[in-house]
Amino acid sequence: MDLQLTNKRALVTGSTTGIGLAIAEGLLKEGASVVINGRGKDKVDAVVKQLKEKYPAAGVQGIAADFSKADEVDALIAALPEVDILVNNVGIFEPKAFTEIADADWLKFYEVNVLSGVRLSRAYLPKMLQQNEGRIIFISSESALNIPEEMIHYGMTKTAQLAVSRGLAELTKKTKVTVNSVLPGPTASDGVTEMISTWSKQQNITVKEAEVEFFKTLRPTSLLQRFAAPAEIANLVVYIASPLSSATNGASLRADGGVAKFIV
Repeated sequence: MDLQLTNKRALVTGSTTGIGLAIAEGLLKEGASVVINGRGKDKVDAVVKQLKEKYPAAGVQGIAADFSKADEVDALIAALPEVDILVNNVGIFEPKAFTEIADADWLKFYEVNVLSGVRLSRAYLPKMLQQNEGRIIFISSESALNIPEEMIHYGMTKTAQLAVSRGLAELTKKTKVTVNSVLPGPTASDGVTEMISTWSKQQNITVKEAEVEFFKTLRPTSLLQRFAAPAEIANLVVYIASPLSSATNGASLRADGGVAKFIV
């Protein structure tokens, strides 16, 4: 299927690993040019080089920016004044007991997970509306619906993303611009893989046993009962980024493996 993404320009934040990198690859395969983003220039440059070698005909560039720093976000926007597709993927998470989450933690999570998308959308949405074409996609989480007791601050930011996304969609009436959210379930990103590996060592069990225990105790409602591969999430995102998804707007689309027990 031709997703009609040839020559579209996309910015995928937090795209040096995991879901973000899988989304970037998916867009490149469909002919879009992609701007890779991460906090460190060396890492960004390494991923850009890797992708250019893997997809010689693809258009790839990189811009480093730490989304906890407003001045670095401003510098990114100045370097990239217009995009056709914005994927607000960057995010941080950390299992932590509620009583141990300090004010600074709450503010950092909000700054990175929520304000990153707000700042970029504020810069790019008006231009999309002006040209009557564009896609903004927020990578939220099933944790937006099922707030995890082991990281309430993370869940809060993911719910906030849904509110921002839906609100922005209201501004696109009678245009060809859409704003949507995608809600992945537990996914085998680098961070999650590291977390499970650490947990397995602490419990003196294998990584596979730790994964089974994770779904048994923390995500028992999962229908997959395994971690999704980043590419499984990216497939949905790439479709939503395409012109073929024109009737999907203001939606929260689940790729959560059935973790959230809701009909809609």
